Amino acid sequence: MYPAARFRFASTTLAALLLAGCFNAPPQEQRPAPPSYDRVAAIRAAGAREKSVIDVAPLRDPGIGGMQDAAQADERAGRYADAAATLDHALKLAPDSPDLLQDRAEIAVRLHDYATAERLARQSWSLGPQLGPLCARNWQTIVEMRLLAGDEAGAAGARKGVQACHKEGVPRY
Repeated sequence: MYPAARFRFASTTLAALLLAGCFNAPPQEQRPAPPSYDRVAAIRAAGAREKSVIDVAPLRDPGIGGMQDAAQADERAGRYADAAATLDHALKLAPDSPDLLQDRAEIAVRLHDYATAERLARQSWSLGPQLGPLCARNWQTIVEMRLLAGDEAGAAGARKGVQACHKEGVPRY
């Protein structure tokens, strides 16, 4: 290569590098940091706090109840995939069981399958009593999933759903 060609190539490269330094990359979208608390514990606490006058407890089929108990034992042992498989089997036998759907939603949270968790919580709410502790767990699941998605407006709406699960009793004098 001739010395003049080298100079032209070097000057063109230098000019391109200098121009590249003048442009800034577009800012990255900042998502809020995920909460440092146990989301499933927050979901279950919402149900435990709910002291509505109406508390519908579904009748448990002994076989299904045994599967729920086995899934809880698996969850306590940290075997979330096993708990999910057990609950999936129970849901094949009782697909419209709101408490099973919510239990499976909570295991989906443990497995970081957030889309499934929200879908199951909404399905549980639509099939369930829409009042009381199960309702509060449904909506708190949605609150947690909306927060993870960075959807503060959706989380605020879901918090109103948690509050709507409560029914005061009639004052008796």
